[in-house]
Amino acid sequence: MLCSTCRLRPPVTDDGRCLPCAGPAGPATAPVPPAPAFYAPQQYLRSPEGLAKAVVVLLTLVAVADLLAVAADLNVRRVIAAGIASDFETYDEAEATLADNMSGTAGVLQTLLSLATAVVFIIWFRRVRLNAEVFDRSMQSMRPGWAVGAWFVPIANLVLPRRIAGGVWTASAQTGTDGSRRSVPTTVMNLWWGAWVCSLLLSQISYRLYLKAEQPQEIVDTTGLLVAADAFDIVAAVLAILFVRKLTRMQGERAALGVFPLSTPGPAVRAGWDRAH
Repeated sequence: MLCSTCRLRPPVTDDGRCLPCAGPAGPATAPVPPAPAFYAPQQYLRSPEGLAKAVVVLLTLVAVADLLAVAADLNVRRVIAAGIASDFETYDEAEATLADNMSGTAGVLQTLLSLATAVVFIIWFRRVRLNAEVFDRSMQSMRPGWAVGAWFVPIANLVLPRRIAGGVWTASAQTGTDGSRRSVPTTVMNLWWGAWVCSLLLSQISYRLYLKAEQPQEIVDTTGLLVAADAFDIVAAVLAILFVRKLTRMQGERAALGVFPLSTPGPAVRAGWDRAH
């Protein structure tokens, strides 16, 4: 039963009015405005599946570009090694120039695709981090903005994104019928992160050594390091694809349960998740 005057609070007087309406000044001239409508946090869930598909396509293209770079660098290595073996008596200058141009073109393609992939991947990463805030905020040790900023902090970017990904992974795991959280192995995530860090460090080292190389044998040796770095990058790209697909699928399964275990997701959940399909 509510106050007969404002219809907001329980009555305390015989004539059915609440305390403010029955005060010395008489009934309140301006009723207290109603509380704002409550919007469940489910409505802030947004499907990362569209972004995940774009990331997977771009990572595949990066792996292809890496394969082309490996082939081009091996060709450069072969041409120079053949020249060294013959004391450059049979060294073909035109062939060497062509091999160097092919290697440079492959490098430009790698750079462009890597930049495009990085942009889309970070957008996807931020999306899954915001969803994790809804699933379980207690598992997030850093604010959502760090899902973007952590990648641009020198040295710390070798650690912080993995820390954020761990919190997102845990929060995205399904819950059991009793409300307990199911443990999902983090093998794919750990392998991806380890391969990516190794690829990043090896690429930086090999590229700097390649720029400093002047003697033919030095060029052959550093080109071998470039090939190894590209091979690591291919492995990292494949593992990144597995990581993106796994985490995206986990979030879809978790969203189907709603914010609370086994609850029926409301229209806002389904709308937010289906809009990306």
